[in-house]
Amino acid sequence: MENHIQFKNTPHQFSMIAIEGNMDGEPFEMGGESGYDDSKPIHKVKLSDYWLGEYPVTQALWEVVMGSNPSNFKGANRPVERVAWNDIVHDFLPKLNKMTEGVRPTGTEYRLPTEAQWEYGAIGGKYWAKHTFEYSGSDKLDEVGWYSENSHGETKPVGLKTPNLLGLYDMSGNVWEWCEDWFDSDYYKNCQQRGIVENPYNRTEGSGRVQRGGSWFSHAEDCRPADRFYDTPTFRFFNIGFRLALFFSSV
Repeated sequence: MENHIQFKNTPHQFSMIAIEGNMDGEPFEMGGESGYDDSKPIHKVKLSDYWLGEYPVTQALWEVVMGSNPSNFKGANRPVERVAWNDIVHDFLPKLNKMTEGVRPTGTEYRLPTEAQWEYGAIGGKYWAKHTFEYSGSDKLDEVGWYSENSHGETKPVGLKTPNLLGLYDMSGNVWEWCEDWFDSDYYKNCQQRGIVENPYNRTEGSGRVQRGGSWFSHAEDCRPADRFYDTPTFRFFNIGFRLALFFSSV
């Protein structure tokens, strides 16, 4: 499985980083230390292979797909923000998938990542057990992320900080990132009771959709990979964006 470049050799190209799953190996331990108890208990998860966007979706990419830019902090290479979960899933993703028909890897589609896919990518995928960092790629948040103490009160262009071990940028800070799952504070407890869970995704409607990663507006503890937050699917704010996932429709 290789990295995938979409809209190659155009001003709008973007890279999807191949994430090697662990179906044939040891499960990773999802959850852990964050500012809130809903990131516990730690539970064991296995994932199939998938791809994650090298960066959060930029305003340039959003505009070429949607024809407009809703962001508060304008800049082509800044992450798009003020986009609701519904905007992404019901408008942006169908248009992007139609635009990329025949050029994506066979049998795949662009989606929002599940929170398990998001966290596995953030902690370094297959390297997670050997390199345990407090944030995504470092124990020092200033090295890898934009947050309340260094952002000057705004988003920043993507990719200015150090990537994590998988080559993913801005997984800690800059903008919160929507995930596919419904939020449930008891979901991790339910997963733990099942033993090892494969490709978990909470489909049961709850109080909101999951967000991950913290933002330019966040305190440091909110930028830990295990930290969870949520909002209603219609909510828009200038510190919430998203990152693309690409995976096989059967996952």
